Amino acid sequence: MADWDLKKLRILRTLHELGTVTATAEALHMTPSAVSQQLTGLAKALGVTLLEAQGRRVRLTDAAELVLRHAEAVFAQLERADAELLGYLRGEAGQVRVGAFSTAIPALVVPAVQELRRTHPGLSVVVREAEAEAAYELLAEGSVDLALSLAAHAPTARDPKFSRVALLADPLDVALPAGHRLAAEPGLRLADLAGEPWIFGSSGPWSQITTAACENAGFVPEQAHAAADWSAIWAMVAAGMGVALVPRMAMAGGIGAFGRGGSPPGGRGGPEGVALRVLSGDQPRRHVIAAVRRGSEGAPGLARVLAALRQAAAAKPPEE
Repeated sequence: MADWDLKKLRILRTLHELGTVTATAEALHMTPSAVSQQLTGLAKALGVTLLEAQGRRVRLTDAAELVLRHAEAVFAQLERADAELLGYLRGEAGQVRVGAFSTAIPALVVPAVQELRRTHPGLSVVVREAEAEAAYELLAEGSVDLALSLAAHAPTARDPKFSRVALLADPLDVALPAGHRLAAEPGLRLADLAGEPWIFGSSGPWSQITTAACENAGFVPEQAHAAADWSAIWAMVAAGMGVALVPRMAMAGGIGAFGRGGSPPGGRGGPEGVALRVLSGDQPRRHVIAAVRRGSEGAPGLARVLAALRQAAAAKPPEE
């Protein structure tokens, strides 16, 4: 393969534009002999004759014209590469890979991506659903650049591998059957539900969150049914089979879009047959964080995604 030396190709292009070795040397702050030497070296590397004497001037050969046609394409591509690299350095281009748990995707990640598409269309965000343990494995191995998780299931702030950014304190409301005796009870507290049958997952983060919240309110929840799928939980609550804690961020993300039910005093809109109540006094919350590999948080593209996630978290409805 021929040696296409960019510096020498630029000298050839300048000679083509200005017509003489002297003018080329002046434009490039070189001596005429240095210009001639560089072009001789280029001709030797490419294996073709580039210049022919024409009186006191030189003329570019047909081979030189062919070389320049391809060189112009190379120069144009390099200009595009420079522009794209500059955009990357400014955080306006490139790709950021995000690992996030399921309810965070519609509530936080999607709004952040929509805003970035509007403000920085050259910046691509690739989303991968992953719960905490998997998300941090992906982050540590470099398969994602940012992980969204609940603080309770993230590595500690002292972990040297990651930097954590607090995003949101997400309140937990309670879902009751619409005809439940406490559905319209003013000032409903979590402790008031100590004797109720509960619906939550048999294992995993949501099981731990429900159990911890109830224990903090002074009781151990009786698990009547085990389910992790929200449509199954709604159906069982509506059928009067039990009560369940519901993350408000998940409701904002659309898990309640099965038909809107009425809201009792102190309540929020929920699926048909379900009364979704805001708890008083001891309302539990789950804390959502973003984590990146320590030291990477200053990367411009990643910083823009973090800023968009903060903006999406700040736009959540205020707590009631």
